[in-house]
Amino acid sequence: MEKFILAIDAGTTSSRAIIFNHKGETKGIAQHEFTQHFPKESWVEHDGLEIWETQLLAINEVLEKTDIKSEQIQAMGITNQRETTLIWDRKTGKPVHNAIVWQDRRTASICESLKKQGKEKPFYEKTGLLLDAYFSGTKIKWILDQDPKLREAAEHGELAFGTVDSWLIWNLTKGKVHVTDVTNASRTLLFNIHTLQWDDELLGTLDIPKALLPKVVSSSEEVGLTDSSWFNHPIPIAGIAGDQQAALFGQMCISPGDVKNTYGTGCFCIMNTGDTPVISKNKMLTTIGYQINGKVSYALEGSVFIAGAVIQWLRDQLGMISDASEIEALAKTVENNGGITFIPALAGLGAPYWDPHATGSILGITRGTQKGHIARAALEAIALRVREIVIEMQKDANTTFKSLKVDGGASNNNLLMQIQADLLETEVIRPQTTETTALGAAFFAGLATGYWDSIESLAEIWAVDQKFSPNPNADTQKTIRLWDKRIVKLNNQEVPNE
Repeated sequence: MEKFILAIDAGTTSSRAIIFNHKGETKGIAQHEFTQHFPKESWVEHDGLEIWETQLLAINEVLEKTDIKSEQIQAMGITNQRETTLIWDRKTGKPVHNAIVWQDRRTASICESLKKQGKEKPFYEKTGLLLDAYFSGTKIKWILDQDPKLREAAEHGELAFGTVDSWLIWNLTKGKVHVTDVTNASRTLLFNIHTLQWDDELLGTLDIPKALLPKVVSSSEEVGLTDSSWFNHPIPIAGIAGDQQAALFGQMCISPGDVKNTYGTGCFCIMNTGDTPVISKNKMLTTIGYQINGKVSYALEGSVFIAGAVIQWLRDQLGMISDASEIEALAKTVENNGGITFIPALAGLGAPYWDPHATGSILGITRGTQKGHIARAALEAIALRVREIVIEMQKDANTTFKSLKVDGGASNNNLLMQIQADLLETEVIRPQTTETTALGAAFFAGLATGYWDSIESLAEIWAVDQKFSPNPNADTQKTIRLWDKRIVKLNNQEVPNE
């Protein structure tokens, strides 16, 4: 009987289930979207029960579609949207509040207050994270602060906190298992990435009872079995990682200096820094890449809030294209950007600026400016923001990376990938399997259960689709000079000489 690995990819907008075979090939995919709730400006919520229901639906659908029985699933791996925060009642299993999503900014004032109290340094030194509403800790505090009865219940151990991985595992095991892995824990503002423990000082600062928290496990180990009532046959849950860390492993970025970048709505660039956490001097995040057999691999991460969303904006707001796939052909109608610089700060600027108030700009427009120039400048903007992050990472890690591995929807744009190679002056590599996030979760689960016998055997599965070799020219250098001048001016800093 042929065996398979099932990967759960619990994203921000949909619940997906993907089945992989021993060669890492996709046998089937099922996907169900769930509702995005926006109760107030800058608030984003999900219904935890809807996340669970759509995920269960996706799992059953992919098994049915592929005609694969649950007893043929050797193990299940889970990857998830990170930082999104759920608190539920341990007895009823029902959430006490909607999930507060990673994009939600309601706790920005809590973060500002803590900074004024001089509390930022302990968080950064222990967690590798900046004190920002992005992360889970202040979201937990906000929920408990809404109702004294909730806080009292939390202190008595009646409530449970979890990111989406914990919530799904709780439901899959019918409340028998309450865990998270080190990668998700490292995004909460509560987990000391050096000691690998929940940190009492940080919990005290945010007034969060320890009784709420899940047990922390590695990314690749068997943590429990799904309840037999769900799929007729219990399935071992044996891999857990936040989505960007799962993609890092799915891309086989397993050596210090290996870098992957995911081109989605935003960009998430992660560099493996090996067994030593590198504390950034350049406003990158220090995080845990993964943990296997007790050994932790650390990583540096930089976030670009707006990447593929630039193309959506040109389509939906400006009507320059009718489909996102048309951007490449439009950009190819011109030889260069015609002196245009597109600063894609449509939702502030992420690393290394961390300016939530920045707004976007299209600079250098003349009578001769064409749609193609703006389209090309938009693609360059994505690649330029990634270039900025990679440069800062290299400074932090004191290393020069050899190549950039890419995934995500926009990585299928060949022109963007060539622009990226030219701007970085290094090779850009796109794999055959672009489902690298789910594949990483599958790899973790398969390793833990002997489906694959070693990381080396996984490296043999990973295969290249296309390599983009750098071919920079005078236009490339001019684009970089204009970008450096204009983005610095936008940030009201001293303008450097050209």
